[in-house]
Amino acid sequence: MPNVLIVDDDPAILEILGAYLRAEGHTVLEAGDGWQARELLPRADVAVLDWMLPGVSGVDLAREVRAGGSSLPILMLTARGEEEDKLRGLDGGADDYVVKPFSPREVVARVRALLRRVGVADVLVSGGLRIDLRARAASLNGATLELSKLEFDLLSALAQHAGMAWPRERLLERVWGSDYLGTERVVDVHITALRRKLGDTSDTPRFIETVRGVGYRFRED
Repeated sequence: MPNVLIVDDDPAILEILGAYLRAEGHTVLEAGDGWQARELLPRADVAVLDWMLPGVSGVDLAREVRAGGSSLPILMLTARGEEEDKLRGLDGGADDYVVKPFSPREVVARVRALLRRVGVADVLVSGGLRIDLRARAASLNGATLELSKLEFDLLSALAQHAGMAWPRERLLERVWGSDYLGTERVVDVHITALRRKLGDTSDTPRFIETVRGVGYRFRED
C-alpha cells in the first residue's frame, strides 16, 4: 500500500493520525520536524505536513518538493484559517489543506482523494503483468508469480513509478528500510531473481531496465 508521511511536532497528532491511516492499510512514516521530513520524503507516496515545524516549515518543505520537480501529493495541516494563509499554502505547493482542529477521518478521506487524483491504484497492469497491491499478488499472462516479500515490494515500488529511474540507495530505503546495514549489492541480487521470474533479461528487458550509473527503471507500457 502507499507510504503516507505524517510530519507534525505534536506526538499526539502523529499517534492518532498514524493509527487511523494504518487502519486503512497504509504504511505510515512519521517525522517530528522538518529535518527528519527531508530524509523521509523520497520514500513517501503522499505527505501530510504541518505548517509550523521545528527547523523547516511545512510550506518551505512543499516549496522544496515542487522546486525539485516532484508531483508528490501534499496535504497541509494548519491552525491558520485565514483565506490568505490558505492561499499561501496552496501557492507554496500544497494540493489541499485541513485546518486544526480536524477530524482524523477527514484527513484519511483527503489522503485517499489525493492518492486517487494522482492515480495510485490498487492494481497495476503492464504487458501481461498484473500486480495487485492490496492482495500482494502478481501474475504474468494469467500465471501466478511466486515472489518473496522483498521481491514483491521491489517490483511494486518500481511499477508504481514506471519510467522513473531509481538509484540503488533509494530502493534500499524504500524496500529494505533506512536502518538496513547491508550493501547496495543486495538490490542487484534481488533484481536478477525478479527478472528470472518475469522471463526478463538485462539485455532485452520487457519490464525492468538497468539505468547505467544509476540503478533501475520499470518500463512504461
